[in-house]
Amino acid sequence: MTDFFSAAIIAAGFLTGVAASMGLGGGFVLIIYLTVFAGAEQIKAGGINLLFFLPIALISILIHTKNKLIEWRIILPVCVSGAFGVAAGAILLGFTDEKTLRKLFAGLLVFVGFREMFHKKNVEND
Repeated sequence: MTDFFSAAIIAAGFLTGVAASMGLGGGFVLIIYLTVFAGAEQIKAGGINLLFFLPIALISILIHTKNKLIEWRIILPVCVSGAFGVAAGAILLGFTDEKTLRKLFAGLLVFVGFREMFHKKNVEND
């Protein structure tokens, strides 16, 4: 059982890293694994995801910078607004129970899934 758990956590980490580096929201993969398969509480899975994100983000930034895939002019406004969002989310988390948080996360997954399935992409001719 321990070998399976080790292999599963390594696979989850790898898939999360791949998805995160592609900008696909690797946190979804890790949080789903931790909550559904590893039995972690939603709040703890979120905390683990935040710590996991730090080295993954650094590696992705280096590779994406090398490949000229980062628009540096939008970094400051995104980071500043993101910092305010983090503060608001942390405050809201203090008023949210585990069950509600799970439902919100599930709703977000369903919303994103349907949007990806049915959203028509506008193709611009360059």
